[in-house]
Amino acid sequence: MTTTGARVKEENLAQIMEHRFGENVYACYQCLRCSSGCPLSEHFDLTPSQVMRYLQLGIDDPVLRSKTIWLCSSCQACSTRCPQGLDLVRIMDELKAISKEKDIEPAVSSIPRLYDIFLRDVRLLGRTYELGLAAELGLRSGDPFKDLPMGLEMLRKGKFSILPSRTSYPRRITRQEVKSNQMAYYPGCSLHSTAAELNASIRSVFRELGVDLVEPKGWVCCGSTPAHATDHFLATQMAMRNLALIERRGFEEVTVACLGCFSRFKWALHDIANEPELKERVDEELGYEYQDNLRVRYVVDVLADNVGLPSIAQRVRNPLEGLRVVCYYGCVYTRPPKVTQAEHIEYPMTLDHIVESVGVESLDWSYKTECCGATLSMTETNLALHLTRKILDNARAVGAEAVVVSCPLCHMNLDARQGQLELDYSMPILYITQLMGLAFGLPNKELAIDKNIVSPHSLLQEKRLLATAHQEKSE
Repeated sequence: MTTTGARVKEENLAQIMEHRFGENVYACYQCLRCSSGCPLSEHFDLTPSQVMRYLQLGIDDPVLRSKTIWLCSSCQACSTRCPQGLDLVRIMDELKAISKEKDIEPAVSSIPRLYDIFLRDVRLLGRTYELGLAAELGLRSGDPFKDLPMGLEMLRKGKFSILPSRTSYPRRITRQEVKSNQMAYYPGCSLHSTAAELNASIRSVFRELGVDLVEPKGWVCCGSTPAHATDHFLATQMAMRNLALIERRGFEEVTVACLGCFSRFKWALHDIANEPELKERVDEELGYEYQDNLRVRYVVDVLADNVGLPSIAQRVRNPLEGLRVVCYYGCVYTRPPKVTQAEHIEYPMTLDHIVESVGVESLDWSYKTECCGATLSMTETNLALHLTRKILDNARAVGAEAVVVSCPLCHMNLDARQGQLELDYSMPILYITQLMGLAFGLPNKELAIDKNIVSPHSLLQEKRLLATAHQEKSE
């Protein structure tokens, strides 16, 4: 439901939350779980529980002027652990929107600036233009050289698309015949640019496993954080535009490569199922009544469930024995369970089981689902580095020789930003599909190992796991 400017002036924030999406802030009884579990709470001017208490007391202005609402990384730890089921992330998003409606100067100006640039580019191009986004944000923030060394290294490795490309959503969508071994594949914007190695290794591994991934022509950006932190309807319709496209093509399942995209799709489906008015508006916007015949699956789950661990193990030709890793899932793989339907929220094992099926030792550790600060990476970089260091230090402390990830946003922080941390060690960050491809004996070039910023070559050579790459060079 759209709230008018008059309502914003007449009602307090607690009443607005109730009218906008039925959230009762008075249900909070100050157990402090949201604040104690928040990875960024120490950097806020108001903790999440203080925000809720201010809303209950009608003390609105300090909340709208706080850093907290802008620094929230949307990791969903608070919403997942709230015993009352309050959607604190949605509350933070609405507070940002209300502060903008009231023309309140944001306490962290770089973040809404990023949102504006991101959404403008998507409106013009259909997808994000990562190099242009980084360059413009740096110029407009007055610090154009902040990420220059990292950017130059990424350019050297071919991880940026130099020129923007425009994608148009198809005007006519025809249903196609879907074969039994085919599955729709939504890569997300990053896999066509900064995460090209993930795209390459996913396609190579799935091809080896006999799965034909079909990337639907005309897919557009899912909206990511800039959309859901700006406008709930915008975020929902951007996600549903892609799901409607894939459903109309005749697919019953789609595998999603980016954890951020996966989260946005799952949230959109959850919200239209629980908000009839929202679904009606989205259907009208799209000119199509979504039938809910499409199952959204994350790449990791497709590998574990659809393909199966025995099938993966059968294709191992180069056992990766002797390699010790930790599996990093990222924060929204399981959170919140009402949206993801995850069974093991705090300590998932899907990645671990895949890793073990190719002969690698997966170690227990404490940071499997902790947030790396991906949504703050380009704006409040120091906070993202603070969270990233904790993850890498814990991986090192338990004896890991590498970290295995599946999400391009997580990989960017742990891999590309590792040089900014000035660590006294180097920790290779491997995509799960790169690791599987090595075990399958696939050519190194197909897995795009050379695009990783922190090179894993020394580690893999030490473990005698690069026989395929050596053979390629000799040939």
